[in-house]
Amino acid sequence: MKNIICFFALSFAINFFGNAQLNNYKYMVVPKQFDAFKEMNQYQTSTLVKYLFTNNGYTTIYDDQLPEDLLNNGCLALKANLDDRSSLFATKVAIVLKDCNGVIVYTTQEGRSKIKEYKSAYAEAIRQAFKSFELLNYQYEPKEKEIEKPITVSFKNDVKSLNTEPIKSVSKTNQNKIAEATKEIQKNKPVVSEEQVKEVAMEKVVSSSVNTTSEILYAQPIEGGFQLVDSAPKIQYRLTETSVENVFLASHEDKNGVVLKKKDKWFFEYSDNGEKVLKELNIKF
Repeated sequence: MKNIICFFALSFAINFFGNAQLNNYKYMVVPKQFDAFKEMNQYQTSTLVKYLFTNNGYTTIYDDQLPEDLLNNGCLALKANLDDRSSLFATKVAIVLKDCNGVIVYTTQEGRSKIKEYKSAYAEAIRQAFKSFELLNYQYEPKEKEIEKPITVSFKNDVKSLNTEPIKSVSKTNQNKIAEATKEIQKNKPVVSEEQVKEVAMEKVVSSSVNTTSEILYAQPIEGGFQLVDSAPKIQYRLTETSVENVFLASHEDKNGVVLKKKDKWFFEYSDNGEKVLKELNIKF
């Protein structure tokens, strides 16, 4: 009797904490080709896993169809993988869930099948493994920061114009600074034209708005990009790769922007109350 009580207590604890862990994630990402296979959707494993997750109440997406909020914050999702433990006499699998840092968050029970035909065998084993999720009453519970309405900042045009276009518009605050800098330049330095004076003044104002830091940040590879940690170590930035070389979507505390390389220096560019801010970073890859 004592052993039975311990068994149910242990099962309850596993299900309770497993459920609490999974509730923090908005999406389940399923690869179209699992690591254990040589072909995409081999034996229709990806299709089945996605269907079963959706059927259990999870918002499930393929790894090449990520929504915008997940592209900006990869830690909203868990990535599913198929741990193939098959032997000569049986097909054996477990479903493993990893977070954005590659840390295993949850592993299901092992599903088994002795069917000789592979497609049917994997289907039976996967369905058995998914019984672990049927016991979890999943319901997405966003963290406090995620509940607040995020500030949406589009950097689409900024990425296209990096190092190729001058700044064409500035805030009213910077316009006043440019006017003051123009007067100062005209007093102390002869110039050829008024346009050249404004150009020099604008460069002076923009360069003064760049924040610099001497703190060394160490880049650690994670899935889809890097995380930048300080000497504590504490994660300060999360970088997601883009199609543009040396340009990353970045998140830092409550700020979203881009980290980019310009003239052998790294910068974090973001919007603060409608004004563009550049912060120089000391990154060691």
